[in-house]
Amino acid sequence: MTEAAELPPAPEQAREVFGDRFADAVRYAELLAEAGVQRGLIGPREVPRLWERHLLNCAVLSEVVPEGVTVCDVGSGAGLPGIPLALVREDLKITLLEPLLRRTNFLTEVVELLGLDHVTVVRGRAEEVMGKLPPVHVVTARAVAPLDRLATWGIPLLRPYGEMLALKGDTAEEELKSAATALSKLGAVGTSILHVGEGVVDPPSTVVRVEVGESPGGVRFAAKRAKAARTGRARRRR
Repeated sequence: MTEAAELPPAPEQAREVFGDRFADAVRYAELLAEAGVQRGLIGPREVPRLWERHLLNCAVLSEVVPEGVTVCDVGSGAGLPGIPLALVREDLKITLLEPLLRRTNFLTEVVELLGLDHVTVVRGRAEEVMGKLPPVHVVTARAVAPLDRLATWGIPLLRPYGEMLALKGDTAEEELKSAATALSKLGAVGTSILHVGEGVVDPPSTVVRVEVGESPGGVRFAAKRAKAARTGRARRRR
């Protein structure tokens, strides 16, 4: 049996980034290093680099999320980037969307333990909850899928003129180019690559931003969304 790796002390940057929520960030890191590894949510090799590669890498996404908006973290997994974002931005209303039960159980425990009243955990796939969850201003995601596939899940959850923010690595530019046609069909009106967290994480985190127009998801999803909304209203009337 492999001995569990030890969680390193939080770097000084974490105190600055998480501020009053620093103690909660430490507790979350401990939960990832313990229960997260035990339940197979993260690999044991990730424990030594939890702070730089995971918590801080995700928390700096807050630099490009507008104030007071609704956010859906698609394929939230162990809560990355949704929980670090929630710790630094209490002005946001965040939904952690995750299809696997063992992960949603972990997320629910974390949200309750840390007192994240502005965070809701929902079990389901993006394509299943469309029309059941209110459309959001921002969709976030990290290491979920290639950009073209991620867009088909995330963009239809947006409200008009919303945006998808996907944390990506060195392949960001290549993925954006190869996904251009798919993004256009899904109603994207603008794309950009952003670098956030300079001075906090090295290298800075890379974010692909996809902005949508009046019809998130395009024509195909407009009809699907309308049908889902009608079904939802019919169920509520029963």
